[in-house]
Amino acid sequence: MLQKFTNHINENFSFLKEKKLLIAISGGIDSVVLTHLLHQLKYNISLAHCNFQLREQESNLDESFIKNLSKVLAIEAYTIQFETTKYTKEHKLSTQLAARKLRYDWFYQLAEKHDFDYILTAHHADDNLETFLINLTRGTGLEGLTGIPAINNKIVRPLLVFSQEEIKNYATKNNIQWREDASNAETKYLRNKIRHEIIPSLKELNPSLLDSFTKTSDFLKQSQQIVNDRVTRISKEIVTTENAILKINILKLVQLSNPKAYLYQLLKNYKFTEWNDVYHLIYAQSGKQVSTNLHTLLKDRDFLLLLRTDKKSPFNEELIIIDKEKNRITNPINLLFENVHQEKNINTNSIYVDKNLLNYPLSLRKWRHGDYFHPTGMFGKKKISKYFKDEKLSVFDKENVWLLCSNDDKIIWIVGKRQDKRFLPTSKTTELLKISI
Repeated sequence: MLQKFTNHINENFSFLKEKKLLIAISGGIDSVVLTHLLHQLKYNISLAHCNFQLREQESNLDESFIKNLSKVLAIEAYTIQFETTKYTKEHKLSTQLAARKLRYDWFYQLAEKHDFDYILTAHHADDNLETFLINLTRGTGLEGLTGIPAINNKIVRPLLVFSQEEIKNYATKNNIQWREDASNAETKYLRNKIRHEIIPSLKELNPSLLDSFTKTSDFLKQSQQIVNDRVTRISKEIVTTENAILKINILKLVQLSNPKAYLYQLLKNYKFTEWNDVYHLIYAQSGKQVSTNLHTLLKDRDFLLLLRTDKKSPFNEELIIIDKEKNRITNPINLLFENVHQEKNINTNSIYVDKNLLNYPLSLRKWRHGDYFHPTGMFGKKKISKYFKDEKLSVFDKENVWLLCSNDDKIIWIVGKRQDKRFLPTSKTTELLKISI
């Protein structure tokens, strides 16, 4: 039994040997076995234990057990106590989701602070089967049926091929002590209900259920890889990125065999939930959109435009003040202000103005309804909204536009697009200012 475990680690996870590893340990049999196994193989490991304070004294005993284990094995242990119940109410999450977010956020913080290369969890084959059944009951795409990945960026799961029975036999034969979590026996949680009620019934029908599932999971992963390869190839043909905006060519999308399926694959990582609304955008009028907390998908003529629109987006920056002494700003965009003697190399990325016509301090802001300017090359004034319409700018394009204004709020420049003629240099100009991106 020991040889089976060590051979698997050495053959499939040898890349961990010279790395600094953090093991997520609960005190349960799986994570304790993983700790003993890697310690015996002389891997560079430390422990991370979360006390969620959900089981009163039992939670504290788990924490004490981990601290004692770290002393016995002479390895570092990090522990933390969370006010999980309070966090659950404040963020309106289930207890399980709250605990998951708390622990993984903390694991990543530890990894960054202490330079851990990988975070190891002790998920096993039974966990994988449970996850498959949970996703199946809730409804999922192909990726939801492929189970838990053994390696997912910084997260590594070395025991995923072993059953819980094999892990328990290993612990028993090697006199390894662990803690039992009584809450694992409760069936009020979906995972526990599947573990204690559904899977035993399925194993009655097929005693080799776990082996059958493993084979099926491998086949599904192979199919998923084929899908991923195809989507990668198609995305190169129909997806482009401009100014942080992802653009999907609708005309090319609808020529594919199943546009809805491809659109799902292209957008599945952006946390859309109303997929029917997303699909309907293909044939909707321009201007229709679907949003999440972080992104907005907009129909704009022949394209679907995807833009990050959370509160941290640069499009939500407030007024930027530019005083007379400043010769450069770098946020939210890069602008350079230079005193020059003559105009040359005129293009959309730079303008020349009469500095004496400017009313300082200048400001950089987004457009507002009612804004107007006096475009160069035209008579009279024009509303910014009408200019945008004539230029056929999408909603996202408009949000990406900055206005450079004088202190009296006269628009000097629609940055990168059109200058206001009221500030143009003349033959009488004595101070010439070049403003460029």
